Amino acid sequence: MGTLLLAAAPIGRAEDASVRLRDALADAPVIAAEDTRRLRRLAADLGVELTARVVSYYDQNERARAAELLADLLAGRDVLVITDAGMPGVSDPGYRLVRAAVERDVPVSVLPGPSAVTTALVVSGLPTDRFCFEGFPPRKKGEQARRLEALAAEPRTLVFFESPRRLADTLRAMAAAFGADRPAAVCRELTKTYEEVRRGGLAELAGWAGEREVRGEITLVVGGAPKPAGLSEPADLVAAVAAREAAGTPRNQAIREIAKENGVPRGTVYDAVVEAKRE
Repeated sequence: MGTLLLAAAPIGRAEDASVRLRDALADAPVIAAEDTRRLRRLAADLGVELTARVVSYYDQNERARAAELLADLLAGRDVLVITDAGMPGVSDPGYRLVRAAVERDVPVSVLPGPSAVTTALVVSGLPTDRFCFEGFPPRKKGEQARRLEALAAEPRTLVFFESPRRLADTLRAMAAAFGADRPAAVCRELTKTYEEVRRGGLAELAGWAGEREVRGEITLVVGGAPKPAGLSEPADLVAAVAAREAAGTPRNQAIREIAKENGVPRGTVYDAVVEAKRE
């Protein structure tokens, strides 16, 4: 059998490519590239002459192309997968082919290298001991609001990718879900000539992004939820919701507010209120 090689590509500067990547590009019999033009540009920058059969491998053709590439592997041909930047399979094509290869006992190897996720994490100034990568937030407002609400109490540092066109709206939504002062960092054009890192509270960063045309690749790092210092016992949460209702706040709004203020999942407060009413 051939070997499936997942190769990390530079996220900005070609000179960040490893010697192993240069050698792998020169030697691979088959290369599956997210953008074949960018691959050839990278090869030229690295002084590599490609002798491989080069095929496109991107989101829209990933499912069909995976079957073709698996056939190459089963026939004994090595396949190198490379995306525009970073590691294949991380918010980029690659996962389906890896799963197919694993199911057929095809060897899978990784050529490590640059990653926007870890680069942004360490430059953000936010805790790095525990973090989770959430990819791109949902585009639809309803889905996005639900996803962010589910993450509001997440204690680990959060890392997202986002389009510069949606950045301001996403930061505003995060400020509403996580709190205006939750610390964050907008990392733009990492490792490139115009690299920029903006740090501050989510509301502050939303204002900054809304006042200008932000361009380039964006990685967004958000601090985890602070350790709750407020209510946690079901009876206390129920009493707090009841007091808020007595003051005229609708029940659902009161539940959301109490959950957010005390760093407790909304579902926990809701369940406590429902159970109290049942009793």
